[in-house]
Amino acid sequence: MTSAAGSAPWDLFGYFADHRGQVLELLWSHTWLSVLPVVIGLLVSLPIGWLARRYRWVYPSVVSVTGLLYTIPSLALFVIMPMLLGTQILDPVNVVAALTVYTVALLVRVVADGLAAVPDDVMQSATAMGLTRFQRLRKVELPLAVPVIAAGLRVATVANVSLVAIAGTIGIPELGQLFIIGFQLSVNGPYYPPIVLGIVLCVLLALVLDGLIVLGSRWATPWQRVVAAR
Repeated sequence: MTSAAGSAPWDLFGYFADHRGQVLELLWSHTWLSVLPVVIGLLVSLPIGWLARRYRWVYPSVVSVTGLLYTIPSLALFVIMPMLLGTQILDPVNVVAALTVYTVALLVRVVADGLAAVPDDVMQSATAMGLTRFQRLRKVELPLAVPVIAAGLRVATVANVSLVAIAGTIGIPELGQLFIIGFQLSVNGPYYPPIVLGIVLCVLLALVLDGLIVLGSRWATPWQRVVAAR
């Protein structure tokens, strides 16, 4: 077991050098556990958000119900998921499913509001050009709603990076395990290196994923760069 002798917070570099393989595995696990629920949650939220936008009477109930899902404590949801899915307590699927629920809770309203922000005259022009409802959604509404949806994705992604760390308390391998290791080694005093390393890597991961979403949003909305350049 690692000695707690070098317990200065800045010794995180030494800790990383001594446990590089383990830390990189935890980082990779943390990354896909954070990203996959966002992808699934977006795919689920798009049709629900469209329905809430298309049928205004559905909007209040859908937004209220999905919003309430976010009030469920994450640790409780991680523990409940095995009973709902029939999985083992240490199955990463539980984390993916739980965070997908939270992602849907955040994104349904964002998708509905993003689609609702598309100007009516643009919608009427698309209809006048002979576009079907689905073509109008795919070619006009969704592209124009990208900035709003991307903003919601950024919030959901950063939140997931934070929530995944809680899964370490039930034994799921990810960066949250570094916090547990630090606490376990704090027998004769605080042992900071793995704890600080875990915090730093979580922040860096959140920044990288946030930057990728920003770049993806700019790539999907080239007309905004043209407008900004004028």
